[in-house]
Amino acid sequence: MTIIRCAWPQKPLDIEYHDQEWGVPVHDDRLWFEFLILEGAQAGLSWSTILAKRGAYRKAFANFDPVKVSRFNAAKIEKLLENPGIVRNRLKVVSAVENAKKFRDVQEGFGSFDQFIWQFVDGKPKVNAWKKHAKLPAQTKESDKMSKELARRGFKFVGSTICYAFMQATGMVNDHLVDCFRYRELT
Repeated sequence: MTIIRCAWPQKPLDIEYHDQEWGVPVHDDRLWFEFLILEGAQAGLSWSTILAKRGAYRKAFANFDPVKVSRFNAAKIEKLLENPGIVRNRLKVVSAVENAKKFRDVQEGFGSFDQFIWQFVDGKPKVNAWKKHAKLPAQTKESDKMSKELARRGFKFVGSTICYAFMQATGMVNDHLVDCFRYRELT
């Protein structure tokens, strides 16, 4: 039996990620924080690059514990910038630490980041029906709204395109192609 999946996953890590995680609705704040940091790190790079570095990111960023990351000081940031396992871009590393602080602020204000973030799709995944990968948008009105609100709250690396990729990854939107086996599983 041939498995039909979206066309973008080509490498083993991409395929595993597509088949098990991409588009699965997230409701765990630690996982939300992980995706927030990884999507920001991915800006200008391929997702395959980030997936290959994911284990190093988990180790470097305290398993994406926003409380611990929010306490990283200048010395810790300098040490992270020496870590070849992550993207050593100062703006991205500093923003990850600052975003941890903003993430905690949202948790305190809404009870959880999950409560806050799902409002951008009215609390349930938006299901699309794409037949070709080329038709998928890079951003939407929902990602525009999310981007503006996150930026207003002081988050960095949260442009609309990053936010839309974040929405796809975390199941806020089902952008699996209609003939992909995961489309039916997640609808």
